[in-house]
Amino acid sequence: MILVFGQSGQIAIELALLGAGPCLSRAQADFENPGALAAAIAAHRPDAVINAAAYTAVDRAEEDEARAFQVNACAVEELAQTCAEAGIPLVHISTDYVFDGSGTTPWRVTDLTNPQNVYGRSKLAGENAVRAAGGPHAILRTSWVVSAHGNNFVKTMVRLGAERETLSVVADQIGAPTCARDIAAACLDIAQQLRMDPSKSGTYHYQARPFASWADVARAVFEQADLRCSVADIPSAQYPTPATRPLNSRLDCSATKHHLGIEMPDWRAGLKAILQEL
Repeated sequence: MILVFGQSGQIAIELALLGAGPCLSRAQADFENPGALAAAIAAHRPDAVINAAAYTAVDRAEEDEARAFQVNACAVEELAQTCAEAGIPLVHISTDYVFDGSGTTPWRVTDLTNPQNVYGRSKLAGENAVRAAGGPHAILRTSWVVSAHGNNFVKTMVRLGAERETLSVVADQIGAPTCARDIAAACLDIAQQLRMDPSKSGTYHYQARPFASWADVARAVFEQADLRCSVADIPSAQYPTPATRPLNSRLDCSATKHHLGIEMPDWRAGLKAILQEL
């Protein structure tokens, strides 16, 4: 049995739809309540754990640093140590925000981290806690998560594209939208591989292809959804946010393919599936 921490997030919802579970809500496993995660693992005695719970309010984290670190780092430390002591493989979802977003070269798993906002720093602290625990684990960094559920860029573009004739969208942040369903499937695959071969433990990247800007993605949404809304490219400087966003969110996923045999999906196909579901 694979135990999932998280229930209402995009990836957790897709994990449930793919048959993983139980998927624990905050009421069942509160990341702000020390001891709650260890108790949940003791109660369920899983074969593997996937952590799909996180504090993901990037801008709010700038003013809510203590809570972001509690959920993304302190609670993850408890989770990782509990799993390590029991020999339970842990798949932990992380983010490209652990990098500083400089340059244009895709980030490798071995590149130096340098997060530029509170959210990124809290997620990096969580990564370090998982590694330090020493148990079988996979840290899976991904980016720009989208789905038919929750709040995300695709759903926002569908809503705004139906209301407006033109939208200004940031064009100098480059990465790739990655479908939550694809991430969920990869997490399940990795959890099973870790059960069979704990030596595959490590840090991996998982991101859809091809690389694109937010403006590119918006145009693809409007085209596939048959919305007559045009896109005006703007730089990030014209769309200021409390938290700094990385300009370069490209991830090198070669280690994931080489060590785990997992291919990267095409986000345009995933977008089509999301729009059909919506």
